Amino acid sequence: MGKTIRITVWNENRHEKKNPEVAKIYPNGMHGAIAEYLRTQSDFQVRTATLDEPEHGLTEEVLSQTDVLIWWGHSAHKEVSDEVVDRVHKRVVLDGMGLIVLHSGHFSKIFKKLMGTTCNLKWRVIGEGEKERIWVVDPSHPIAEGLNDYFEVEHTEMYGEHFDIPQPDNLVFISWFAGGEVFRSGCCYQRGRGKIFYFRPGHETYPIFYQPEVRKVIGNAIRWAAPVEGPKPNFGRAKPLENL
Repeated sequence: MGKTIRITVWNENRHEKKNPEVAKIYPNGMHGAIAEYLRTQSDFQVRTATLDEPEHGLTEEVLSQTDVLIWWGHSAHKEVSDEVVDRVHKRVVLDGMGLIVLHSGHFSKIFKKLMGTTCNLKWRVIGEGEKERIWVVDPSHPIAEGLNDYFEVEHTEMYGEHFDIPQPDNLVFISWFAGGEVFRSGCCYQRGRGKIFYFRPGHETYPIFYQPEVRKVIGNAIRWAAPVEGPKPNFGRAKPLENL
């Protein structure tokens, strides 16, 4: 049995309250659907947090007990407190907490702060959505474990290039859409001591977070992004190890 990974699934939880279509698909919120799956994994300890909780549910205490934070946001990015964003940023960069940013979380304050770019892109929703084919372009990466060459999401929102992000440290997935666009849909980064994974699927009006392949990717990404018990850096004046 490996070490237990402590996970916080964060969701702004606004669409589920305001849009009956979304509430029907995700009666317990998207965070609830993700957490439901994660709780089936023996090495995960899972809690949830949402925007309208005090301090958005991301208090100093909660973050100190979080190894990997999952983030979904869309319509209320501006309502996220800068103080909480700074708190999450510090926990990732200085303490090594992992961060998994899902779908429209690309425009979140925390992702843009970590990337240092606009994180903008092209998008489109037509009728019932369109097919997305997600290709594994780095089959050796731990996040791709247990997948085939590709998997498909039958109905989704399109995201297209150019995606204004830094060059990923590792690119695990590229998406192709029925309308012809492609998109870098699985991007790995390291910022300071923390690992970050951006994963594209997850539009709120489709049941994407119930799809087995999507859930597997999120689980794999959690295990990849979890902090390691490496040496902690020491700063300041240092005594020589040898006689000088």
